[in-house]
Amino acid sequence: MNTLAKKIENQSALVGIVGLGYVGLPLAHAFIEAGYRVMGFDLDTYKIKQLRDGKCYIGHLSSEWINECVQSEKFTPTDNMDQLCEPDAILICVPTPLSESRDPDLSYVESTTREIASRLRSQQLVVLESTTYPGTTRDVMLPILEQSGLKAGEDFFLAYSPEREDPGNPDFSASRIPKVVGGYDPASLEFAVKLYGHAVSEVVPVSSCEIAEACKIVENTYRAVNIAMVNELKRIFDRLDIDVWDVINAAKTKPFGFQAFYPGPGLGGHCIPIDPFYLSWVARKHDLPTRFIELAGEINTSMPEYVIDKTIAALNDYRKPVKGSKICILGIAYKRDVDDPRESPAFELLELLAERGADLSYHDPHVPTLPRMRNYDVPDMSSSSLTDGFLAQQDCVIIVTDHSSVDYEHLVKHTDLIVDTRNALAGVEVAGARIVKA
Repeated sequence: MNTLAKKIENQSALVGIVGLGYVGLPLAHAFIEAGYRVMGFDLDTYKIKQLRDGKCYIGHLSSEWINECVQSEKFTPTDNMDQLCEPDAILICVPTPLSESRDPDLSYVESTTREIASRLRSQQLVVLESTTYPGTTRDVMLPILEQSGLKAGEDFFLAYSPEREDPGNPDFSASRIPKVVGGYDPASLEFAVKLYGHAVSEVVPVSSCEIAEACKIVENTYRAVNIAMVNELKRIFDRLDIDVWDVINAAKTKPFGFQAFYPGPGLGGHCIPIDPFYLSWVARKHDLPTRFIELAGEINTSMPEYVIDKTIAALNDYRKPVKGSKICILGIAYKRDVDDPRESPAFELLELLAERGADLSYHDPHVPTLPRMRNYDVPDMSSSSLTDGFLAQQDCVIIVTDHSSVDYEHLVKHTDLIVDTRNALAGVEVAGARIVKA
């Protein structure tokens, strides 16, 4: 039996995970729980120090679990890339953002691949999990890895398996989500399928890396386009004085042919705001238009401006300009009950309101201080408590993320004006507050 195959089979293989963020760390959890030892790589020395000290910076994984795994040497966090020669399988979970011109930024993937290539040894499996366009594994990673002098499919093995994470959803931890896997060649596919088969509930093998890469793009483009549709419908129905949320609730009673998607203040998370543009970029390289994707992107990226317009109009009814008004953003994380702020529309709203001179604050129990963001000039701010006195001082509260820990009855009791972008106040007795849906 092949050495790598034997190690995977008896679970003596050391699994290396590069990138210990919202994808990499839950993936490490899945493999450790399956009985593997995991070496975690990240160049962020703060993250490595936190993990070595037994502290977790991601809300849905406990520090107690991290501490136990580090102490028992089931999990070894490191920022030393020279140790990339040690794992038998290396899973890459690094960011794949967009450039300012909305082109794919593969710099993290490329630099990580070069780090691996300089230390690559025989009988290693390399798997890319980062979301990207079809062809990345074969056309970008493979040539870099083969600069080592080793040959894919013979000396080392190469595969692609798109990350699938639903942060904050206990029903779908990393180990319970089916895993699509595509291999560079049959041997690579076989090893990757066997490895993931120990750690996840179901493995779905496909015939190539390109199909696995395209699968992830399709999943998120599907969501982006449908969310854009309901965002556009929200604006139409608002003009017709029809509540889009009531319309969706009625439509979803149809047991076939309809899936409910919901409007919001803009797209958040790493996947939906970014991934469709990877597909549109590669389509342009082949002289193909992507009108649907581009239009959906235009609608979704325009939603923060729509929220601002609704806020301005609501303040105007109170004869208040935005400039100098005290405005609280409720919710910084991109989705309910998580601590993940990536691509959250809250940052766009903060910037737009700051440009107009608003006196800003925010509340988010999951984001105690505003993190640094690549694309936004983020002020130094900390979450404010929603006390009676604090709310009484606010001219407006904008609900951006509908965290379940917020006492919405208390909110409406002590706030004059609330702009609700999430229908968070449905079923809440309004009291004296004015509620504007946006």
